[in-house]
Amino acid sequence: MLRILNLIILLAMMTFGSSPGQSQQPLHTNELIHESSPYLLQHAHNPVNWHPWGEKTLELAQQENKMVIISIGYSACHWCHVMEHESFEDTSVAAIMNEHFISIKVDREERPDVDQVYMDAVQLISGRGGWPLNAFALPDGKPFYAGTYFRKEDWVKVLQYFVDLHEKEPGKLIEQAESVTNGIRSIDHAPGESPTSSYSMEQLDRTFAVLKTNLDMHRGGINRAPKFPMPSVWKYLMQYHILGDNPKALESVISTLDNMALGGIYDQVGGGFARYSTDADWHVPHFEKMLYDNAQLLELYACGWQITGDPMYRDVVYETHEFIQRELNAGEGGFYAALDADSEGEEGKYYVWTLAEIEKILGNRAAIFSDYYNIEAQGNWEHGKNILFRKKTDEKIAEKHGLTVEEMKETIKQGIKLLLEERARRIAPGLDDKVLTSWNALMARAYAYSYQAFTDPVFLEKALKSARFLETHAIGDDLQMTRNHKNGKSTIPAFLDDYAFTISAFLELYRSTFDEYWLKKAEALTDYTLEHFLDDKTGMFFYTHDQHSKLIVRKKEIADNVIPSSNSEMAKNLFQLGTYLYREDLLQVSRQMLQNVREDIHQNPFYYSNWAILEANMVHPPFEVVILGEDFEKIRQSFGLKFLPDVLISGGNGEGGEGDLDLHKGKYLDGETMIYVCRDRICKLPVREFSEAMEQIINSRVPGSSTQ
Repeated sequence: MLRILNLIILLAMMTFGSSPGQSQQPLHTNELIHESSPYLLQHAHNPVNWHPWGEKTLELAQQENKMVIISIGYSACHWCHVMEHESFEDTSVAAIMNEHFISIKVDREERPDVDQVYMDAVQLISGRGGWPLNAFALPDGKPFYAGTYFRKEDWVKVLQYFVDLHEKEPGKLIEQAESVTNGIRSIDHAPGESPTSSYSMEQLDRTFAVLKTNLDMHRGGINRAPKFPMPSVWKYLMQYHILGDNPKALESVISTLDNMALGGIYDQVGGGFARYSTDADWHVPHFEKMLYDNAQLLELYACGWQITGDPMYRDVVYETHEFIQRELNAGEGGFYAALDADSEGEEGKYYVWTLAEIEKILGNRAAIFSDYYNIEAQGNWEHGKNILFRKKTDEKIAEKHGLTVEEMKETIKQGIKLLLEERARRIAPGLDDKVLTSWNALMARAYAYSYQAFTDPVFLEKALKSARFLETHAIGDDLQMTRNHKNGKSTIPAFLDDYAFTISAFLELYRSTFDEYWLKKAEALTDYTLEHFLDDKTGMFFYTHDQHSKLIVRKKEIADNVIPSSNSEMAKNLFQLGTYLYREDLLQVSRQMLQNVREDIHQNPFYYSNWAILEANMVHPPFEVVILGEDFEKIRQSFGLKFLPDVLISGGNGEGGEGDLDLHKGKYLDGETMIYVCRDRICKLPVREFSEAMEQIINSRVPGSSTQ
């Protein structure tokens, strides 16, 4: 059947974003009008009788014995809205869908569990994936076919094909649905292996050798287009550089950070990053801006600052922070999900400029500004428009225009200010005003880490405010979490990534404050997650809560992507908590999880880079640095200025006791501030100075192996 379909259907996998306007006097209204998701609301006035995902909808399909269409996308998805305009707003197409199908719209960001199941289906069937994702299923939700974007004529052919098959040979659909469902069940099988393998630096060297063959050392990133930031890859390479003293690893990171910061993927006027670059030079972005990208890149550039001290990285952190606060701030410490790529129906219109506009706005500053950002009369993009990006050094630009570097920078600064003011008068891209728990946790963690790197109290204030938001709106008294917050309501049972990244954020807050409240909160959430998500057979975690798992398959998210997988993040959390709290049970689960994927790490580290970070911690067990005494904060800040991926820091003032951590017991000396550098619970002689502690750490970084 698949061969027949492939002859009549032209599938085009695209993953772009936009948001169309809606009629002020709609002719049609469907069940989506009661939803809060911007993506679902964008389809609330289609002539298609859309339903939200839920048991009631599937029950309706079973009652009426109708096939189900499950159409999945997100608010910033350009081709989702192209298909909406071409097909779902067409009354003739809607008539076919309404008569023969129960049609369901899903926001993949609200329901990533649903998206996972049907994305597996489309990848099994076509070998490709993307959004919009359109799956055809039996009334019980088992898919028998799936594709991505369909042109109107192809969509109608598909609809009519399955209407005919359902009437004449329904058994074929049932057979195909069982086959596809079995295939989905087998995809993320993770066998439970005995964690007895040794870990060695040679293994990390081999992993880097695999990575290196795909690195673009000149332009940064992976050697292909489009280019996605993939922050966990570069964090791993930073760690590998520190542990293995490998200059090539650091070179690849610096090349990536530099080229992204100078390129069009970075908003040179307003700060913040687009989701990806369509070309290999980072020049032409897909203009949508996602909270999860900017949270991770804020943290990544803070890491880059710690290693290199490059002022450009500091600027990127602060400018991205300003963008987030200006355009994604939901109040109370929460953050909105995304900005569309399009405005006024045109991709990138909000962000690009003609030379005439630049000259009109900047006057005599236009020449140097245009040189600095490669603005051309004919445009450096399409339709005479220019994307701002940089190539030449500040020194070359200044020399060419007869200015000092300081004068040149001031000219650029004033020009940016004027363009930002002008841009504020434009019609802004559509805002996806969902507040998603996992993405907000990434933001809280990024701010906590940035506070460590820059010792700026503004970052700590933002981190704490964000964490309190999560406590208030996402974590119940019974520790059960929710996924989404909007219009004062928290909805949808949380998924594993919501728990994993919240735990990670609380751990980072502990390292930023030494307030054991956050460590205890992380432990409580971890124990809850172990109870309700862990698969005892494999040692991995299911993506869905055991009380909220009613899909045809209970999936596990294992491979890392643009966001680290929830399983890899949980494995790291368990390792860190187990080390802090001397909990061997948590360490054992973490080791088992890592052992399950070690072959995958070595074969495809780009998609297991967050796992690789944990493996590096097995090769070089982290130093447990304890700082106790009145001056603990000053010393803690000194550690925060360094990139120390192999250090787990803790401490406090020691007054009235040493806290609840066993590692602190017996180490407080009245009237002294002492630093203990420990590893595997064995401590070196205490020292008083940060420099002395760092000397102990550096001298102990001896390449070798460790058996766990």
